[in-house]
Amino acid sequence: MNSSLFRGIAESKWFNNSILAVILLAGILVGVQTYIKHDSPFFSTLEMIDLLILLIFTVEIFIKMLAHGDQPWLYFKDPWNVFDFIIVAVCWLAHVMPQIDAGFVAVIRLARVLRVLRLVQAMPQLKMLVDSMLKSIPSMGYVGVMLFLLFYIYGAMGVFLFSKNDPLYFGSLHNAMLSLFQISTLEGWGDIMKLNIYGCNHPNFGYAENGCLNPEGHGWVAVIYFVSFVLLGTMIVLNLFIGVIMNSMDEVRADQELEAKKLRLEKDSHTVEDEIKGIQEMMEGMKKQLDFLAYRLK
Repeated sequence: MNSSLFRGIAESKWFNNSILAVILLAGILVGVQTYIKHDSPFFSTLEMIDLLILLIFTVEIFIKMLAHGDQPWLYFKDPWNVFDFIIVAVCWLAHVMPQIDAGFVAVIRLARVLRVLRLVQAMPQLKMLVDSMLKSIPSMGYVGVMLFLLFYIYGAMGVFLFSKNDPLYFGSLHNAMLSLFQISTLEGWGDIMKLNIYGCNHPNFGYAENGCLNPEGHGWVAVIYFVSFVLLGTMIVLNLFIGVIMNSMDEVRADQELEAKKLRLEKDSHTVEDEIKGIQEMMEGMKKQLDFLAYRLK
């Protein structure tokens, strides 16, 4: 089987643009299906369109596998191809096994929603972002540990300082850490700070009727505590996540450029091999013609 034909199709611009259009259609279809009930006259039509989309995705997989010639298993070297294959396989399972438990079928059909994620693979810039995030996971783990230690230390300090005045937010260590997570998002952190600056019996910032046992304002201690946490937790540590992702993005971009250069070299080598093969075939044809002429001259 001519693998170069399927490789040309798989790498062609019209083929990839067509698949991108089908992915967009599948995404729109998922949204439409959330409004259409089983007793709707449009339900069967949507099911037929969904089956057609599934057939197109299946043909795409076969074309990409056949593009590898005698080694179709190389298709699975790309993790995104594995993801595509699993989604298509699960969707086919929902179609060919309607007799299984209805609840299980509903779970299987949720795979249709995941088909929208194929946009990531179809759009190189999105794929680069996702690859960067995946590549940065090990480094982000260390930043996460650092952030957890920050939450733990500040949470314990908050319980010691503010538990009597503010039992709602700092009554226990886990509540304090949850409150610090809210503060790190900058959601209402100013109100929590003022509550502990002026005390829970303050007419504007307090909530004495909701469990405040010992109203006590902490003044500048609360200011230093909350401002320093916002600066460390939000402005510095959380920005480390962004820095790690940006660094991984540069590495992924360099890897993609290297891979693209490698593919160009392979393509050029295939072109040279094809030209050499064509020249050899032409020379063989000329040799046959010369042999035939020599035979006639005899």
